[in-house]
Amino acid sequence: MRKPTRDGVLAAAASIAKILPPTPLLPVEIDGAKCWVKAESLQPIGAFKIRGGWWRLSCLSEEERARGVIAVSSGNHAQGVAWAAGKLGIRAAIVMPRNAPKVKLEATEALGAEIILYDRPGEDRDEVAAREIAKRGAVLVHAFADPWVIEGQGSAGIEITEQLGKQPPMILACCGGGGLTAGLALACPDSKIVPVEPYGWDMVGQALAKGAIVQVAPDAPETICDALQPPATKPINLDVLRGRAETGVTVTDEEVRAAQRFGFANLGLVIEPGGAAALAAALAGKLALIDDTTIMVTGRNVDPASFAATIDPR
Repeated sequence: MRKPTRDGVLAAAASIAKILPPTPLLPVEIDGAKCWVKAESLQPIGAFKIRGGWWRLSCLSEEERARGVIAVSSGNHAQGVAWAAGKLGIRAAIVMPRNAPKVKLEATEALGAEIILYDRPGEDRDEVAAREIAKRGAVLVHAFADPWVIEGQGSAGIEITEQLGKQPPMILACCGGGGLTAGLALACPDSKIVPVEPYGWDMVGQALAKGAIVQVAPDAPETICDALQPPATKPINLDVLRGRAETGVTVTDEEVRAAQRFGFANLGLVIEPGGAAALAAALAGKLALIDDTTIMVTGRNVDPASFAATIDPR
């Protein structure tokens, strides 16, 4: 398999800069440190996944484009792939869990993608995707274990560097399978990259600590961070992250909710649970922050009623 590279990240950033404006860096002071929030929640699809979706699909050959693509996602990668597919005239089908937030299911369908539902828990999403790929001859666009997707996500790190005029000393990244974290590690080799995962779902952190892939426990706790629930990272991600990223920290649902409230009240941002994980770690004091620490806020796709209950829990 092709390996992701920093040159690939730079190429992805140049491609993305032609079609999307940079997302803002918002100043925020936390525990006396002057930090920045990278508001990827303000992307057209409401999440950073537009980056990897665009770069992967734009790099497909004409033969691959004709075959169409299949992706597996709880919603944000789904929309990133669907958005890029619509722009490039490529057929896209997305394998999504039935219990994905309604707003993500509806948004993906509205972008023109076909949705293939599966039961979570109960069915293996990768097996469902494999069956569809065999049947259709489509190209798999993996949510995090794809070299082009990793490079595309890393374009956010190139933007941050250009906006700050330097690589930040530390970047806190919401982390599911490790696509964004790996991309940032390639983009900003001089930065300390810290993956932030839901409690009990720190599959990247555990893999980094062990030096090998770790599967999620069968009795893993429920989490409101639906976007950060892959059962394990993949070798391509671990290979990039090994020696480049910290083992990371975990956050609880209540810490995530507190970050959602903080983001809305202080930054004017609507943030979905998974998109608030990095901010939650910063606010909860999970690590020592220093000036110019950059915090990734990665998505806003949350059901309105759920968000309203979070920001006003009375």
